Amino acid sequence: MTGREPPAILTDGLSKRYDVRFALDGLSLRVEQGEIFGFLGPNGAGKSTTIRLLLDLIRPTRGRAEILGHDCQRESVAVRDLVGYLPGDLRLYGGLRGHETIELFASMRKRRTDPAFVKEIAAELQLDLQKHAGALSKGNRQKLGVLIALLGDPKVLLLDEPTSGLDPIMQRAVWAILRRMAGRGLTVFFSSHVMSEVEQICERVAILREGRLVTVQPVSELKAHGLRHVVVSFAGAAPAAGSFAIPGVREVERSHAAIEFEVTGEIDGLLKALAAYRVADLRTEQPSLDEILLAYYEGATA
Repeated sequence: MTGREPPAILTDGLSKRYDVRFALDGLSLRVEQGEIFGFLGPNGAGKSTTIRLLLDLIRPTRGRAEILGHDCQRESVAVRDLVGYLPGDLRLYGGLRGHETIELFASMRKRRTDPAFVKEIAAELQLDLQKHAGALSKGNRQKLGVLIALLGDPKVLLLDEPTSGLDPIMQRAVWAILRRMAGRGLTVFFSSHVMSEVEQICERVAILREGRLVTVQPVSELKAHGLRHVVVSFAGAAPAAGSFAIPGVREVERSHAAIEFEVTGEIDGLLKALAAYRVADLRTEQPSLDEILLAYYEGATA
């Protein structure tokens, strides 16, 4: 055993098969302590399956997983003591008030939860803990679920679609809480297909497609290497079609004095080719993360 800290989450060839179909196939992933890590993919990609395997709610067909150095199957009790969890299909005891729900779940944790912390988070989320859980809207149930996940000082948060049902103001409130907790060393691992929250809070993202890992990248690199649109206006007539036969560059539209290109990766090659012409204006637009993610979902190389 070295002095190096173990990763927050480690999976090696993690797989889950149902009959002949793999819901998750050979996932190898490393998430460091203190990261806010996005786990992205369309419905059915294997995101929830991964989280359930990490919690030992289901058993892998093959492969292994660890949280903070503890094997998720052999040491599942120790793992659950370290983890806060928000399921995608959160269900609560409708007859209990919010504060009674908190007390119930807090009593199940080994480490005590400071009541002042509960009040602080509830205030930030504008959550009334006097209401019965059964009377809460979907958004308020989700806020209560976020608070439950934070009970007992967890070291790793596993969140399945954490801002589902929340309005934009409350989404930002949740993001602020997660950023603050990550600044104190908490690791946040959350599944999502909402690109705005990934762009707001994630450092790195993994993209899952049909149960297989497609890529793991920092958000900044994911955007930098994506497809972008470049519109060039020329001082005179636009060059003839075929003048820009450059790898990674495709002409998509033209007028008398302008051409719109799609460029994959860097635009350096296009800029060098344009140097031979009188360019009046050049506008470039990076793709949204939605466009990049869609390309990965469809099997393209963004």
